[in-house]
Amino acid sequence: MVTAALATDTAPAGMGLSLQGVSHAFALEDRPLPVLDQVGFDVEPGEFVALLGPSGCGKSTLLRLIAGLEQPGQGRIAADGQAISGPDPSRVVVLQDPTLFPWRTVWNNVALGPEARGTLRAQRRRIDQALEKVGLSGFAGAFPHQLSGGMAQRVALARALVNDPRLLILDEPLGKLDSLTRLGMQGDLVDLWRKAGFTALLVTHDIEEALVMATRVIVFSERPARIKADIAIDRPYPRHRGDPHLVELRRNVLELLGLSQSW
Repeated sequence: MVTAALATDTAPAGMGLSLQGVSHAFALEDRPLPVLDQVGFDVEPGEFVALLGPSGCGKSTLLRLIAGLEQPGQGRIAADGQAISGPDPSRVVVLQDPTLFPWRTVWNNVALGPEARGTLRAQRRRIDQALEKVGLSGFAGAFPHQLSGGMAQRVALARALVNDPRLLILDEPLGKLDSLTRLGMQGDLVDLWRKAGFTALLVTHDIEEALVMATRVIVFSERPARIKADIAIDRPYPRHRGDPHLVELRRNVLELLGLSQSW
């Protein structure tokens, strides 16, 4: 296993993960379609791990298994040593689409978790704090149609952070943003992770994004996904895209993905 020095500003509050021999398949026209093949790796509490691989190779499926939304066909996934058997508020998923309720204000969208658990009255200050963390304190009364794409994604992050997650599962959360907003959000996400100390898993198709944000990058093969490489990114934050070490790693990852001619 490859590990990297953690770069959080606080003692890790994150969740440890262990995946052992995880295989999974879907039924397609009464035949199994293998998606994951003997995937195994560990994640230390407080790490930021990016998952890279060809489109459709099984990365998002792996995130669903880790979130507890499905059970693997074979193998074991454990959080802090305990097998994952279903969803849990300590493991929160942020998707590419913010999925905000258009009839609810920003504040009320962020309040969904506490409201569902019956703790809204006691956690009103926590909702305000989550909005502060993502820089949206002044937009608590706004509605989703009044927000830019980047602001809507910040609301989705605040909605996740209000639950004080120990594992933040990020399934291409910046994929629909314009390039300038995306660059800014990359830095904001890293800052949130460093301050809070949660564990982060990021699926992205952007190699540079993975190298700039993560402490490790795991590269997968075509479907069914197998691990081709587990790469530690031992560089300080904030990172610079022109860093020769990152440039060389980008070249290596492109080769692993069969895209060396794209360099």
